Amino acid sequence: MAPKSDNTEAIVLNFVNEQNRPLNTQNAADALQKFNLKKTAVQKALDSLADAGKITFKEYGKQKIYIARQDQFEIPNNEELAQMKEENATLQEQLQEKKKTIGEVESEIRSLQTNLTLEEIQDRDAKLRKEVKEMEEKLSKLREGVTLVRPEDKKAVEEMYSDKLNQWRKRKRMFRDIWDTVTENFPRDIKDFKEELGIEYDEDVGLSLQAYSDLIQHGKKRGRGQ
Repeated sequence: MAPKSDNTEAIVLNFVNEQNRPLNTQNAADALQKFNLKKTAVQKALDSLADAGKITFKEYGKQKIYIARQDQFEIPNNEELAQMKEENATLQEQLQEKKKTIGEVESEIRSLQTNLTLEEIQDRDAKLRKEVKEMEEKLSKLREGVTLVRPEDKKAVEEMYSDKLNQWRKRKRMFRDIWDTVTENFPRDIKDFKEELGIEYDEDVGLSLQAYSDLIQHGKKRGRGQ
C-alpha cells in the first residue's frame, strides 16, 4: 500500500534534503521505490513541495530539475572549511591505520585457521605415540634376534634378487663380447672412443657386481662373469 499524500511529501522532502544535489523526477522515483512510491506520486509531491517553497527547481525545456533549498543549510566560512579539511585529513590517517590493523588481524586469523586445532593435535599425538610404540617393539625383537620376515617372503626376495644379478651378469657378458669384437684391431685409442660414445663401465659409476653378489647367502652357486 502506498503512503498517504502528506507522508509521501515528507518522504520526498527528506530525500531531496539528504541528497542535496540536482534531481529529476526519475532519479527520485528510482531511489524511492523501496517506499512503494510510483513515479506519478513522486512527481506530484515534488511539484507540491516546489509550490510550497520547501524545495527549488529549474526548468530545462520540458524537464524540471529539483534541489533542496540552500538557505536551510549552514554554510561554513573559510576558517571552518580549513578546520574541516584538517579534521578530514586526520580521519583519513586514522582510517588507514584501522585498515592496516584490520589487515594484520585478518592475516593472523588466516594463519590460525591453517594451524591444527587442539583436538587434531591430540589425535596426531596419539597416532605418533602408537607408531613409536610399534617401532620400539620391532626394534626390541630385532635386537633379540627374532626374524620378522616370513621364510617364504625371504625366499621370494632372495630369488628375485638372484635373478636380477644373473640378468646383470648376462648383459655385462654380452656387452663385453660385442665391445671386444668391435674394438679388436681398432686403430684409435679405446679409452677415447669409449668416452666419445658415452659408455661407462660399472666401475666408472662406483658399482660392483661382486659386492652385490656377496650379499647373497654363502653357499649359493655363483654364475660366471663375476
